[in-house]
Amino acid sequence: MPKSERIDTASVAIPLAGLFSELINGAPGPDGFSYMLNGGDAGLLRSLDRLSAEAASARPTGGASIAAHVEHLRYGLSLMNRWAGGDNPFGSADWSTSWRKTSVTDTEWQQLRTDLSVEARRWLEALRAPRDVGRMELNGVVGSIAHLAYHLGAIRQIDRAARGPADPKL
Repeated sequence: MPKSERIDTASVAIPLAGLFSELINGAPGPDGFSYMLNGGDAGLLRSLDRLSAEAASARPTGGASIAAHVEHLRYGLSLMNRWAGGDNPFGSADWSTSWRKTSVTDTEWQQLRTDLSVEARRWLEALRAPRDVGRMELNGVVGSIAHLAYHLGAIRQIDRAARGPADPKL
């Protein structure tokens, strides 16, 4: 791609990092301003801490378990982190492997949450760092936030214990 078609993310790095941070770390209290979650929402990482390994392994609707969603997110973020480090992991990526871990023991659930947290925090730091990207790369960066939001919603549909607070205005 010619240099003129490259995009400097300096003007969007902080807003993108802010949106991602809100999803993983939670929103300010009820009086604070948030963009994605209701005020006081704990975000993905602390919401997952409320769930047992048994709850994370459950498949109440016959679909994917929460553990599978978490492994899928961890895998996707690991690819984004490799990309941010200069690698091109997408050609050899096997997304189907990220859905194979459907049940977890207590120890595995703790490790999976830790691994997701590590990848999420690394990606948050990468989002904060301005970089020169092409359109497709920028779509991938923005898409990583939408992807996380989708799976947070899916996880919260599977188990009410992972849900955030209701909008107090409703």
